[in-house]
Amino acid sequence: MHIWVDADACPAVVREILFRAAARVECAMTLVANRPMNTPSSCRWIDSVRVADGFNVADQTIVDSLSAGDLVITADIPLAAEVVKAGAWALNPRGDLYTKDNVRQALAARDLLEQLRSDGLVSGGPAPLGQPDRQRFANALDRFLAEHSPGGSAAPVQRTSSS
Repeated sequence: MHIWVDADACPAVVREILFRAAARVECAMTLVANRPMNTPSSCRWIDSVRVADGFNVADQTIVDSLSAGDLVITADIPLAAEVVKAGAWALNPRGDLYTKDNVRQALAARDLLEQLRSDGLVSGGPAPLGQPDRQRFANALDRFLAEHSPGGSAAPVQRTSSS
C-alpha cells in the first residue's frame, strides 16, 4: 500500500499527522503538488512530486500512479470518485473515508451544492478545519492503517523527489 496526498490543498496540520503515521507504520507516502512541498528529510518513507501548473494535473498524476489498495488523501470529491473507481481508497482531511458504497452519494451532494452556489441559493464553503476534525482524521487514518498497512513490510520509497 502507498499513501498519495493531494497536497496543494491539504492542511499543514493534516500533513503533519500523515508524516508521523507514515514513519510509524513504515508506509511509503508521496505528496503531489504543483508547488514545492517540505517533507521530513529524516524519513525515508516520504517523498514529494512537483507537477506542472494546470487544472487537475496533480489529480491526474495521482490517478495514473496509484495501485488498487492504495490510500489517497484528498478533499476533492471528483478525485476521490476516480480513486475509488481505480480500486483504491480516499480519505478526506475531516476523516471521511470514501468507498465504492458511498462515493457516488458524496459526489451527488457535492454537485448539488455546487449548483446551488452557482444559482446564488447557497454561499460559502465548508467551515475551517477545527480540532475535532483533526482528531477525526487522525482516528480514521489510524483505523485504516491498522486494517490495511502491511505491518512494516512495505518497501521504502524508490522515487526521486522533484522540487
